[in-house]
Amino acid sequence: MMAGALGIVLALGIGVGCRLLDIPLPAPPKLTGALLVLAMTAGFLLGERLLG
Repeated sequence: MMAGALGIVLALGIGVGCRLLDIPLPAPPKLTGALLVLAMTAGFLLGERLLG
């Protein structure tokens, strides 16, 4: 529970910092790209769990 809340706060902080400093966000700008990143992350985690 605490780790999830910390992750959300950290993600929002990085997003706000990137916006204030005019740095491009380290994420795809389209929903399709974000879903691709999500699918890749889930695949890596599942592969690690099954093979590790």
